[in-house]
Amino acid sequence: MGNIVAIVGRPNVGKSTLFNRFTESRDAIVKEISGVTRDRIYGRGEWNGAQFSVIDTGGYIKGSEDIFEGEIRKQVEIAVDEATVIIFMVDVMTGIIDLDEKVAALLRKSKKPVLIVANKVDNTDRVGLSSEFYALGLGDVFDVSAANGSGTGELLDEIVTYFDKDDDSVNERDDLPKIAIVGRPNVGKSSLVNALTNEERNIVTDISGTTRDSINTRYKGFGFDFLLIDTAGIRKKAKVTEDIEYYSVLRSVRTIENADVCIFMIDAAEGLQKQDLHIYYMIEKNSKGVVVLVNKWDLVEKDQNTMNKFEEDLRNQLAPFNDVPIIFTSTISKQRIHKALEATMLVHENRTKKISTSQLNDVMLEIIQATPPPALKGKYIRIKYVQQLPTHSPAFAFFCNLPQYIPDSYKRFLENRLREKFDFIGVPIKIFFRKK
Repeated sequence: MGNIVAIVGRPNVGKSTLFNRFTESRDAIVKEISGVTRDRIYGRGEWNGAQFSVIDTGGYIKGSEDIFEGEIRKQVEIAVDEATVIIFMVDVMTGIIDLDEKVAALLRKSKKPVLIVANKVDNTDRVGLSSEFYALGLGDVFDVSAANGSGTGELLDEIVTYFDKDDDSVNERDDLPKIAIVGRPNVGKSSLVNALTNEERNIVTDISGTTRDSINTRYKGFGFDFLLIDTAGIRKKAKVTEDIEYYSVLRSVRTIENADVCIFMIDAAEGLQKQDLHIYYMIEKNSKGVVVLVNKWDLVEKDQNTMNKFEEDLRNQLAPFNDVPIIFTSTISKQRIHKALEATMLVHENRTKKISTSQLNDVMLEIIQATPPPALKGKYIRIKYVQQLPTHSPAFAFFCNLPQYIPDSYKRFLENRLREKFDFIGVPIKIFFRKK
């Protein structure tokens, strides 16, 4: 699984700030209230040539009856179990409190290397205040300021000494397909990740907005190998009241932009909503592959025609780009979730498909000759040849004498023929007309 560094501690000691510094990113949301980080979040770091994964966890609280804090507790325990090295973060300004003692008790049972990191040593006046943390009995204490970076170099020097130098599995992740799970809140995105991985990797509750960060999970099984990205649910701006949720939505949008294929989930009981269409158009605008998952299908009363009728209505609503796989699933019963993965990887293949210029011209010029573009004001448009452009998603250039006179209807005609002849299901196609 690679070298993994888990950052644990009670709420609001600076875990997410240190995570962002290690990964040189802003992937973890930082705000000075407890409970902002809920799931465990993965990132990548590098120090002196050693690459490693970093896990940010929610603040550990034991004995709380809060539903989220109970789930956060489980996430921390799983992260500790996965880790190569554990960073136990404490706050030099508050010293040892009861919650620190509870975290220390958990870590003593882990039998993993633990480094105590006294955070918020932001100036020389605070140097030495961390000595009391030796009383926790977990070994050396490192003074750092996650906010300005002081002390983190020495900490990283110590961390890499625990790594397996022969383990380079983290490097493989660069080339893996990135599959984003997107949709409105509470449609079952985190449940899908948990169903696929057979573990409670992401927190699932009936409360919308549970997932706040975009969370990467490597999926490797049944012949598949890719990064699965669960995202915070995307809601209308008018309904985004917390500034934390605002940043969550921004990260979901960014995840769509960085993904290769999006698994677009909708609620079968609610059908396609206006906000669903906004998300779908965002996927299409960014030229991402898409698979539509109609989740919670087990809750719908149905007869032998229900599925066909639902799919027909859905394709009409998604038009004009409706050449997409539509799969009816239930994440609770795991109904058809592997079929969804097969469709996803097929879409990824379609998105990276390259067609030779000779093959394109053999097929498309014959179609164009049989159905040429309409003449305008006595001017005849002659398309000479076509080629695929060297872009990340399928794009084609048709070279002709009068590109400005080709109507949108003929552009759609050519797109449909490309889909028909070369199978681009699930992938937006861009067509350009250029002067020859």
